[in-house]
Amino acid sequence: MARKGSNETLAARITFGTAAAFVRPALALLLRRTWVGMGSIKPGSIIVANHISELDPLIIAESVYVQGLLPRFLAKSPLFKIPLVGRVLKATGQIPVERGGPGAKLSLEAAAEVIGRGGVIIIYPEGTLTQDPDKWPMQARTGAARLALKTNAPVVPVVHWGDQELLGGKPRRLKLFPRKATVVMAGTEIDLDDLRSGPMTRSVLDEATTRIMKHMTYLVSDLRGEEPPEAPWNPTADNDEQLKQREEEKRRRREQEDW
Repeated sequence: MARKGSNETLAARITFGTAAAFVRPALALLLRRTWVGMGSIKPGSIIVANHISELDPLIIAESVYVQGLLPRFLAKSPLFKIPLVGRVLKATGQIPVERGGPGAKLSLEAAAEVIGRGGVIIIYPEGTLTQDPDKWPMQARTGAARLALKTNAPVVPVVHWGDQELLGGKPRRLKLFPRKATVVMAGTEIDLDDLRSGPMTRSVLDEATTRIMKHMTYLVSDLRGEEPPEAPWNPTADNDEQLKQREEEKRRRREQEDW
């Protein structure tokens, strides 16, 4: 199904097609899926996505696949050691991510190679499921920004909302009934042009990451029909203090609505 100018091998198309033949009917059974604005995804793009459920990779992968592109993720390296899961990840050309050291550099080089041949790379900038108690995007790592500035590839935010009702929360279990629905929405390319020409300093990476997360949060807010928090959740800060601040923020908003 690979089209849109991507240079995919026949073996890759067959592998993805085989996987899609099993995954897509299962998703259709579990979820009503709606895709919005997906035409903004082009070959050679970096997709940045929010992370709210363990189902997210399948939801995002399908939304890319139906556009005629083969989805490649930067995925945590331990996933490749899981029986069967690891075999599928390797067979479909997913890229293991090693945190720190030379492994991290090799992961970015592999991702850059995929982009160079017209493939699509999907990254969760947060690096893990959001720890925000209300499932908003939280503070992110700089990996997506680093890859974008290294390759000059366009960065497109693709966010979704709804599948966390099927699988999410604690304890983790599928909630099959009533049948759930999810909406996947792609935004426009994030403008990073002014950051691409100079050296890739820490301040430049932080600024690029901030822009990426603001765009994602704006789209999530649009999907949810809610105002996002004033500040993103910081996974390294004191949780109790952040919860107090969040509750105070909600209280102020309720008072404003009452006026």
